[in-house]
Amino acid sequence: MTTYEVGNLVAARGRDWVIEKITGDFLVARPLGGDAAFTTGLFADEVKDAKFPRPSAEPDEVGDFSSAALLRTALQIGFRDSAGPFRSLAQLNFEPRRYQLVPLMMSMSMDVTRLLIADDVGIGKTVESGLIAKELVAQGQVERFSVLCPPALAQQWRDELRSKFGIEAAVVLPSTVKKLERDLMGAESLFTRHKFTIVSTDFIKREERRSQFLRNAPELVIVDEAHTCVPDSADRVGKHRQLRYELLRELSERADRHLVLVTATPHSGKEETFRCLIGLLNPRFDPDTGSFDPAQSEDRALLAKHFVQRRRRDIRHYLREETHFPDKRFLRDVPFRMHDAYADLLQDVLAYARETVRTSSGVTRDRIRWWSALALLRSMASSPLAAAATLETRAAIEDLTESEAERLGRASVMDGTEDDTDEGADAAPAGDAVEALIPIDTVQGADGQLSERDKARILQERKRLRRFAERARQLAGPEHDRKLVQVGKEVKSLITAGYNPIVFCRYIPTAQYVAEYLETVLGKITVECVTGLLPPKEREDRINTLTQDLSARRVLVATDCLSEGVNLQHGFQAVVHYDLPWNPTRLEQREGRVDRFGQHATYVRAVTLYGEDNGIDGVVLEVLLRKHRAIQKATGVAVPLPEAGDSLMQALVQGVLLRGGEERQLALDMEIEEAVEKFDRQWRDAAERESKSQTRYAQRTIHADEMQQEIDALRQAIGNQEDIARFVRTSLTSLGAVLRPAPAPDAAPAPSRGKGAARDTTVQPALAESVNESADFIADLTGLPPGLLRDLQMDATVRTPEIVFRTQGAERAGEASFSRADPRVIALAQWVLDTSLDELIVGNRRLARRCGVIRTRAVASRTTLLLVRFRHHLTLPGSDSTPTVAEEARVLAYRGSGSAPEWLTPEETEQLLDAEPTANAYTEHVRQYAERAVRDLDRIQDALDSHGEGAASELLEAHRRVRRSASAARRGLKVKFQPPADVLGVYVYVPHTASTDRTAATGGAS
Repeated sequence: MTTYEVGNLVAARGRDWVIEKITGDFLVARPLGGDAAFTTGLFADEVKDAKFPRPSAEPDEVGDFSSAALLRTALQIGFRDSAGPFRSLAQLNFEPRRYQLVPLMMSMSMDVTRLLIADDVGIGKTVESGLIAKELVAQGQVERFSVLCPPALAQQWRDELRSKFGIEAAVVLPSTVKKLERDLMGAESLFTRHKFTIVSTDFIKREERRSQFLRNAPELVIVDEAHTCVPDSADRVGKHRQLRYELLRELSERADRHLVLVTATPHSGKEETFRCLIGLLNPRFDPDTGSFDPAQSEDRALLAKHFVQRRRRDIRHYLREETHFPDKRFLRDVPFRMHDAYADLLQDVLAYARETVRTSSGVTRDRIRWWSALALLRSMASSPLAAAATLETRAAIEDLTESEAERLGRASVMDGTEDDTDEGADAAPAGDAVEALIPIDTVQGADGQLSERDKARILQERKRLRRFAERARQLAGPEHDRKLVQVGKEVKSLITAGYNPIVFCRYIPTAQYVAEYLETVLGKITVECVTGLLPPKEREDRINTLTQDLSARRVLVATDCLSEGVNLQHGFQAVVHYDLPWNPTRLEQREGRVDRFGQHATYVRAVTLYGEDNGIDGVVLEVLLRKHRAIQKATGVAVPLPEAGDSLMQALVQGVLLRGGEERQLALDMEIEEAVEKFDRQWRDAAERESKSQTRYAQRTIHADEMQQEIDALRQAIGNQEDIARFVRTSLTSLGAVLRPAPAPDAAPAPSRGKGAARDTTVQPALAESVNESADFIADLTGLPPGLLRDLQMDATVRTPEIVFRTQGAERAGEASFSRADPRVIALAQWVLDTSLDELIVGNRRLARRCGVIRTRAVASRTTLLLVRFRHHLTLPGSDSTPTVAEEARVLAYRGSGSAPEWLTPEETEQLLDAEPTANAYTEHVRQYAERAVRDLDRIQDALDSHGEGAASELLEAHRRVRRSASAARRGLKVKFQPPADVLGVYVYVPHTASTDRTAATGGAS
């Protein structure tokens, strides 16, 4: 029996295969020139040696210049595993920005990946972590991975992995887990059945699920919104956060597990919380056991190996690549004054709240009353319906510890970003804390029953709250709610200027109230409302339906369930803050939904409504939000509130609650003014430190020039978008498809020139008059071979099958993009490649020809260009030392005959590829040239194999160079050429002469 090696070419079952893995007498093989998805197992006794066939020089098989280019591009698209140091990039359905490769480089520098990716909002952290996952899988370092994320982001992760990385992941949520578990066998786990999973962090943190996950957890875990998974402080730890943190701690304890943490807000202003986060990456950073000292340069350098954080200014110009974000974010603060009736209600509710916070009845009850009073103030400032809901909602009184009362109250009133993954965070808070008014010592009897007198008091207080709620409901609507009227004006103005806005509200009743009003005043413009009442999948479906027609005007009203991690830049260009957030980070998160990479609008707008006379909005705007903007403008960075921010906010609100009299705007007393000044200094100092720290964590130590060299080499090897677009157009027209220009995708609207606005010179692209090299087009595929139509995902029942191809990526479902990983492009390339190699196929169905003769002025003597495929054994560090097969295509060329070839330099060969045919050749000359070139292949085979050895050496050095630039270990790295080199195409370029045949001849210019 013949002994085979990985990389050998064998024949079995009527086709040729490349051996990828050997286990005893069992061979794992991939079809030659086929998709890796068809990899299968073969028995050693059913295979035989195979030899790649030479191109045919028969006249009917000799093609022209165009058919040669088709074969080369089809081959480039067909390679799904790069032989270079970035193995996975050839498999992507998009072209990553060069700055997005930096975390990947950092990952390659580690034996075990432990990274915190904390890039700014809208830069692409999902893409960056996906690149790491894809590469670790491609290199064989991991077989399985899980993404832990808030449930609202699960569908988005699934779509990103599927569309960009070609990874099908199972979504594990309470709503999906039973269906997934029905397919399990015996004691099998979800996480061993499904290689790739997206899991709700809150679902898997539960005790009954956590133990199962920890037993079967994959080799790589990605944690999105990681800042919500670490304790807030030593004395105030929420149960949800603690369970999440315990889960991550146990996952990180396995030293060989890869862990990627993703968040735009790694530092909440609390040093201990940040230490808990980075402590998951390296025990030295742990606040309990580590010795990390940020003042020590060695410790900062160690952290920089695990931590990458870039702002937009760091990546706008990176490695000779421009990344475009909206040019400017126009901000506008819009005041309004309350209607007299609403102002009277606010004063009455404030008077009631003052009574509750001035009565003492125990620490826990004091905190419940305090947060209930704040909830009343916050809801009154939001909307009449939110106020009514809060007045009618009872606060939890019994069985709460002080820390639990604090956490629940804080989550319902404040705008902290740590717990914003909790479901129900946008529900109307509890404002009824009547029982807390009753002194503990009035409780009568061992059974804990209240006295009749206290029951009467509670009843009276409840009636009082219900009267407040009824008054609030009567004030709902534009007649008494000037804030509601103002938002209608602002939304109309934005729509008139060409913007589609998102209106953010703090509470569910307010969002529903605003959406209903906007529907009545906007007429035919579609208004949709998305709140935490909807499950994540329905939120996504509503947004997709709303943005399906990109030419239609639309308005989205939402709570902060959409303020983090959700991409809304393709359908919206403006944000309206209906409710003023009490945290600048929340403001940034909301505006970051539209102001991010992928936003086509030149400008985005943000409108902030605030009450001039509701007692607190003006202070919040001045002390927090405007100072945040000023600090960001001065230092170039946005930093979260310092730890003292919550205390200051409570002091400000307390001034409203405890102040008597009729004054409606907070007058800061001396003590509060001093607190504000101290807080301001702390905030500015933190911003200065953060600004300086960017030089450490922007990862400028990566050898960018060497990374650039490898990226350029890869893109040249796998082809660029222009090559792919030309290939698709030529292939389809050659098959008889009819192409016509496609309407330009609906670009984001250009804003009108408002007062103080810069001029927007955006021009809507006109419809192309004809299909050219850079135009989108619609292809009518009527008449194409049925097998190809099936591969192109065409419905057999459609009378006129059509596909829209886009240069900038598919905008709608069913469209295709000029991407080497688009399934339609892959199918077309595979069909062209298969038909070119199948000797049984004849006629015009074989678009790409393996042999050709081209007459051109670009050469002075006969020159032969070869399209060659090399196969290498690639062994990577950290793998199981089993080599994998890596293929690459190269173009070689020589002058003269095969007995004494003069090989062209890579630069000369590249120029030859651009040579244009200038005339047709005699038919007899075509046959002679083709036969001679094919005969010469045997003479130059040793030289081709020598080129293969050189290619392997170059690849080895490229791997070493990238790993050296990333300081990675190189032990065990090997690249070995596996002969023989396969010649897929041979093309002869002959000099143009005056005796050019005047009649068309096979193989001439076309």
